[in-house]
Amino acid sequence: MSRLTAVWNRLLAVVGRYSMYRLVLLSLGLLAAISLVLSLFGLVTPAPLTLLATGAVLVVACLVVDLVGQRITGRTWRIESSLITAGILLFVLYPTVDVTGLVGIAIAGAVASASKYLIAWRGRHILNPAALGATVLSIITILSGAYALGAAGWWVGTPALAAPVIVLGLLVVARADKLRPVLLFLVIALPVNAARIAVAYAGAGVAIDVGTLITTVLWQSPFFFLAAFMFSEPLTQPPRRWQQYIVAAVVGVLAGWPPTIGSLTLGPEAAIVVGNVVAFGFAYATRARLQLTFLGRERLTPSVEELSFRASRMLRFEAGQYLELEVPHPHPDARGTRREFSIVSAPEELPVVKLAMRRGSQSTYKKALALVEPGKELSVTGIWGDFVLPHNTETPVLLVAAGIGVTPFVSQLRHLRLSGAHRDVVFVYVASDAEELAFRDDLEDAGIPVIVFTRNEPAALPAHWTWAQGVRLDAEGLHRVVPDLASRHAFISGPPGLIADLAPALEKAHGLTTDAFSGY
Repeated sequence: MSRLTAVWNRLLAVVGRYSMYRLVLLSLGLLAAISLVLSLFGLVTPAPLTLLATGAVLVVACLVVDLVGQRITGRTWRIESSLITAGILLFVLYPTVDVTGLVGIAIAGAVASASKYLIAWRGRHILNPAALGATVLSIITILSGAYALGAAGWWVGTPALAAPVIVLGLLVVARADKLRPVLLFLVIALPVNAARIAVAYAGAGVAIDVGTLITTVLWQSPFFFLAAFMFSEPLTQPPRRWQQYIVAAVVGVLAGWPPTIGSLTLGPEAAIVVGNVVAFGFAYATRARLQLTFLGRERLTPSVEELSFRASRMLRFEAGQYLELEVPHPHPDARGTRREFSIVSAPEELPVVKLAMRRGSQSTYKKALALVEPGKELSVTGIWGDFVLPHNTETPVLLVAAGIGVTPFVSQLRHLRLSGAHRDVVFVYVASDAEELAFRDDLEDAGIPVIVFTRNEPAALPAHWTWAQGVRLDAEGLHRVVPDLASRHAFISGPPGLIADLAPALEKAHGLTTDAFSGY
């Protein structure tokens, strides 16, 4: 299991170089280019001209409505968001060159973009825009009887596109860190869909062999595309993993066996909308565009500084969770204007919220954040994460922090101290240099055993601290300093590449939970 964790974190280290918006847009663009080439050889249903015409109408409709919505609401216009919505709808709706059909295409695109502003909660859309646009078009078509308007066709579910969808979709899922909910969705949706097809064939008195059934479900269904590019959308997911599993089950059942209401049969796109409603029910309190007022910064080590903010309203989080902070700035690089930060402060310190970051990065985001002055308001787009200590306080834990990965543990240790709770905790701290050991005061106040892995020996270590004397943090070294590792649930936090290197050393732990930073 730890080896799979290592591989997954190496993949995350690669895709983490791009913002979620940029990676999804690049993936959709590449998928559209592949589809256009395949259409030249008749390997996908739409012809080249229909793909180009449909794509052009969707781009114009989404861009225009998003631009109007931005002007009315005063929000920052994200052209990538408009293009992503258009790109998803290109594969969900059935392409056409018919004038009436293109009107329907434009309606779906306009509804999708308008929903970002009309169906929103505290600045964030509630429903997946593309799913809603396709659902509304299908409903209008069926209820009006104007079938020339078109509807969701999900032509992306074709054998020729299966491999590119799976490969590109895996990159998107890795960047969103939604592998487990996505797998649960597929585990439910695919068998349910197979049962639906088998029942339909049996009802028609037609036999279908198992091989054909499996081929149809795997390579001629839209579920891989739906899972990667729609279900995994972070903005419409609830914050906790168990909540995401419930949403995955709901969407999986409804997508695999779409219900019929009167003359209306709901498609997979409607299943996404229903799942979004369920997710909002879980997370309405935290899915808000919170405002944080910057208070100031404090240098902790030569390369790490702590940032202090005051929340505009009381927010809720658990020690170990992270938030996404937006710092608008001109000409952002591929990583965009948002980053995830583990919350350093404890819930008991609210409304003060503290974060930490490593200095020296050349990213446009870090440069913009370094120029933020006290009194400046920044937006938080959400709070997520399951990197929280076990509810059972009797469970012994091992905390392994690599560099800036110490931040979620600081929140947890502060919470334990301020709440008066007690746990059996051993802390292993990996840093490049003794001067880079941040938050020493918090670790000392926690009164727990701390084992330090640095190239040089730290000065004036407290009595319960141990320098590993240059021992490399591998399986042998870890067992030497933590002999009861097998009885402890291990938590490891840090850059994905480093987690990939360290995860195998923890394969004998009682349990393993990781928290990878996708980069700054």
